[in-house]
Parts: sequence; C-alpha cells; structure tokens
Amino acid sequence: MSMLPDAPEPMVGIPAGTPIEIVGQHANEEKKEEERREDRPYIAFEHVSKSFGDVNVLDDVSFSVQAGETLCILGRSGVGKSVSLQQIMGFLKPDSGKIMVAGQDITDLNEDQMETVRKKVTMVFQSGALFDSLSVGENVAFPLRERGQLLEDQIQQVVNGLLDMVGVAGMADLLPSDLSTGMKRSVAIARALSAQPEAILYDEPTTMVDPLMGRLLGNLIQKLKHQLRLTSIVVTHDMRFAERLADHVLFLHEAKAYFFGTMEELKRTTDPFLREFLDMDKLVLPEG
Repeated sequence: MSMLPDAPEPMVGIPAGTPIEIVGQHANEEKKEEERREDRPYIAFEHVSKSFGDVNVLDDVSFSVQAGETLCILGRSGVGKSVSLQQIMGFLKPDSGKIMVAGQDITDLNEDQMETVRKKVTMVFQSGALFDSLSVGENVAFPLRERGQLLEDQIQQVVNGLLDMVGVAGMADLLPSDLSTGMKRSVAIARALSAQPEAILYDEPTTMVDPLMGRLLGNLIQKLKHQLRLTSIVVTHDMRFAERLADHVLFLHEAKAYFFGTMEELKRTTDPFLREFLDMDKLVLPEG
C-alpha cells in the first residue's frame, strides 16, 4: 500500500494544472504592501542637517527619489552636493534627520550593516576610485569575484559585455594609468554595474572631461536608466547635462534645499536667484 497522500481532486470545471489567482484577505494585504513599496521613494532625505565645525553644509534638507528615476543635484561649489551622496553611502552620518534607502532607515547603521545597503546602492566617484595595480578587466571583475557565484569564464563574459556597454571594449588588459579621465569614469561605471546594484550615485561625472566624452557619459547614464531601470542621483554643475537626464532636480543653496521639482518647473521659475543661475549657465555653455 502506498504511504503517499492522494493527489487533490481538480476543482470542478477547472482543468488540472491551471494556475489559480489567490484571493481573499491575505491576497489583498499582499497587493496593498506591493502598492506601498511602489509608492515609497527609493531614496529619501527627511530634514537632514550636517555641519563640519562651524560650517553648516546641509540645513534641514528634504528630498526624495522614486525607484527608476534620476535626480540631478545642482548648485555652486561647497553647497553639500557630494556630502549628500556620501551620507547615502554611509561614509558620513547626518547630525540630525533621517535617511531612507529602499524603505530602510540607514541613519544609524554601523559599518557592517551598511555593507548590505552598499550591495543595493553603489557610487561612481569623480576620480573613478579604480585600483591602480589592477587592470581594467580585473577592476570590473572585482565585485563579481567577491560574490563568488560565477565561474571564471562566466566572469570574463560579464566583464567583456560591460566594457562593451560603456564604450571601452578591448581595454581589459590596460591599467587605469593608461586611460583618460573620461575612460576611467566609464570603467568605474562598468565596475559599479558588475555589482548588480539597484541604484547608482554619480559624483560630477563630466568634471574635467572634454565635451565629447561628457556627451558619451550622458548617453551611457541615460541608457542605463532606460534599459536597466536603475535609480540614479547625479551631482553636477552642468545644466545642459542635467536637462538630458533629470526627472527631478534638487538645487542646493546656502545649505538649504532651495528648489526641488521637475526640470520643466525649474526652467519656468521666476525666482531671481534661480533665473540668474540659469541665464549665466546659458552664457557659459553656448548652443552647439
């Protein structure tokens, strides 16, 4: 006699094997939770303040970024743009306020706890922050080898694919010192992508690169947004660059969130200070 339980009889009128949608209170609760996750910002600052000695860098700053969106942070030098990114990564802690990432309050997490967050959110630094002693290919492979989930030939396939995606195919054997500033940033983006993040933070990606490379980097960030639906925050001084990328803009001025809204709202502003900034930008960046 078989000790296995009898297979359940198919429901009357429904063929065996037909998937059945779960209904009832449990299903409704799951649907509501999914909707809450979709509505919830992926990254949010809530009344964040940060000072260095007597210098107040951020004062009661609030903003948010939805999943899959790109926020550009604008403002003159020294207004806390890069400091904002470093706080999201946990390299700096706010003096007050709350920082949320993927629905989690990261404000008081220790270094070990932040490592879990950094698997979701990665950062592309101005310098590229590549390992000087490793080749381009080894730099990009580094996060893949740390995870230890792929065989070596699979790692090489991923590395080659990423280098091709960011426009530096065939450079895997070069050292970072052999690359231009723009190429280093492209490689840094490839390395960030190899970690399979949900969000990427870019710190002044077009600083000290020629206009052509700046355009290529802008095209790359746009492509990643549309193809991979990555959430992005881009710190930049370049209004033309921001116009191409931004779903929303945060303008920092005198430690405050002076403006937060869409690029179209910024361009229509009648605020005298913002108008001066926009008009000066047109003079510095001629049409071309």
